[in-house]
Amino acid sequence: MQQSWKGSVTSAEVAELLLQTAAEELTVCAEYQSCIRVIMSKYTIQVSTGDVLYAGTSNRIYIKLIGKTCNSRPHQLETVTGFWAGSEQTFTIECKENIGKLLLVELEAKPPPYMPLIDDEWFCSKITVTTPEGVRILFPCHRWMSCKKKLFLRDSVAMLKTQDRAPELVAHRQENLKRRRQDFNFMRLKLECPSFDTWSSLEDLSGVISCKTKTLEYVEKNWMKDEFFGYQFLNGLNPMIITRCSKLPEKFPVTNEMVKSFLPDRSTLELEMEKGNIFLCDYERLRDLEGNEINKKKQYLAAPLCLLISIQGKLMPIAIQLYQEPGPGNPIFLPSDSDTDWMLAKIFVRNAEFNEHELNFHLLRTHLLGEVFTVAIMRNFPACHPLFKLLIPHTRYNLQINIMARSQLISQTGYFPKFTAIGNDSMMTFLKRAASSLTYSSLCIPEDIKQRGLEKIPNYYYRDDGLELWEKIFEFVSGFVSHYYSDQDVRGDKELQAWLTQITENGLLEHNEAGFPKSFCTVEELAKFVTMVIFTVSAQHAAVNSGQFEFGGWMPNFPSSLRCPPPRQKGETTMKSVLETLPDVSTTVNTMAVVYLLSQQGDDRYPLGHYPEVSFSEEEPLKLMTQFKNDLQDLEKKIDSRNKKFDLPYTYLNPRNVDNSIAI
Repeated sequence: MQQSWKGSVTSAEVAELLLQTAAEELTVCAEYQSCIRVIMSKYTIQVSTGDVLYAGTSNRIYIKLIGKTCNSRPHQLETVTGFWAGSEQTFTIECKENIGKLLLVELEAKPPPYMPLIDDEWFCSKITVTTPEGVRILFPCHRWMSCKKKLFLRDSVAMLKTQDRAPELVAHRQENLKRRRQDFNFMRLKLECPSFDTWSSLEDLSGVISCKTKTLEYVEKNWMKDEFFGYQFLNGLNPMIITRCSKLPEKFPVTNEMVKSFLPDRSTLELEMEKGNIFLCDYERLRDLEGNEINKKKQYLAAPLCLLISIQGKLMPIAIQLYQEPGPGNPIFLPSDSDTDWMLAKIFVRNAEFNEHELNFHLLRTHLLGEVFTVAIMRNFPACHPLFKLLIPHTRYNLQINIMARSQLISQTGYFPKFTAIGNDSMMTFLKRAASSLTYSSLCIPEDIKQRGLEKIPNYYYRDDGLELWEKIFEFVSGFVSHYYSDQDVRGDKELQAWLTQITENGLLEHNEAGFPKSFCTVEELAKFVTMVIFTVSAQHAAVNSGQFEFGGWMPNFPSSLRCPPPRQKGETTMKSVLETLPDVSTTVNTMAVVYLLSQQGDDRYPLGHYPEVSFSEEEPLKLMTQFKNDLQDLEKKIDSRNKKFDLPYTYLNPRNVDNSIAI
């Protein structure tokens, strides 16, 4: 039934009226929704986790947006899977009110509720925030985050201090610098030294370093004492050159009359040698080498012989000869000589120690050998080979460090040619001599200690800790290779045999005198060789590397060069001539900087026995790794307990201070 309308209203007018009413209602609805959008501002958060080992986390991550007007509440970035390495995840958060211009992002981590005591560190790469207006703002992070500290991130726009206006940004800038200054400090080198090249006194030298470790302070205080001089042959930077002396060499004609006052009552050199109490350090590899020029000044090298006696638990020097050929112009210096004569003779021995240590026992026998091992591993073992999986953690950074050493240390423009007495053609002559004297047994510490006759000398902590480390590495390696090999498997593994061949050929170790195996025939032979490889790049490197600044930062104890020739007669040395012989100021400071750098541990170091990049899934190798790590922790406790008794603890072979590889 058709409805009648009052008045004369057409159908078209009715339709128009309805459309206007609907439009008004839609406008009101749109305005209401717009108000909601302003009140409930939505931000899109993109979270990027770094693509590095263990970058991901199971921690709960909270984000808070700090704006010019106000701040959001902390929002949990909820994810079922957690944040895994290399992931990019997107979240939406809503703020009840407009926070204004976005200034900072605050991140906070909390342990997962099911593991409240676990702090699973997270490496956040960046946070990207898209504002309600559609503006994308990048907040770089690129750092690790734990539950201990919140992170406050600024956007990626560079800003000068004078351009910062917002109080929140000014405060963030100040707090950022405050933390940085707590974390980073300069090692101040006080270079208000005399302008001339020669040190005017040892006191001037003492003021060069303001921040000294306890060991460095001990070395500076005790370097002139005979007891400490002898101690360093056992537990200093180079515990490798000393040997027991059963017969004096003809080139070193020390007589009983010379040294009787340094021997026990009514004893003789012959009797003390029979008892095993006389020891010799012979630097023959330095014989007849020509000294370098530094700052256009001739430098000098000696090839000394040093005789020592072990008495009452101390190793004491009793005679020093500075040239290899005996004769009237080559006196034998004694502790009973004048203080300056005896001091200078010991300084020449310490310079010989610098050359033997840095070039032979450090560079050649750890860095360069480690490089040979590494390249042979990469060339002969595929990634699936069990020995590749075992040994690859022990090659970490070795090649990179050696490339830097070739460029910065032993190149024609590197440290050695510029600031050492041996840093010219003599360096290559010396390295060839050192390589020709390298033997397999000298790299295996049980045999090396026996061949040098040092089984019984007291207070030889390098020997004690080194033998225990060798034993634990050997036990671990033996279990490992026994799991994968029988004797027949060893003989039939062509990849393994090729690895050995390339090591001996490229390491110039194939001559018979070196004693390296020509092939592997048994599991035991293989276990010993692999133990030698791991020990060399871990424990042995730590023993000769880690203490360089502590023992070498005090220059007179470890001079890289000497500016006067070895004295030809006694009674002419004065303190002035000692200072004129020691390295000049420039050489001293550069050497201190080098040994400081070489003694530093990396921030991402892997201690011996730690294998974070697990490449095994079989139960047996995983079990062996766990046992190896536990055994090393037991040794740490044993060494810690012993060291509590000492003013100068021996820490370099404590497993916590030994890296898996040559990483510096």
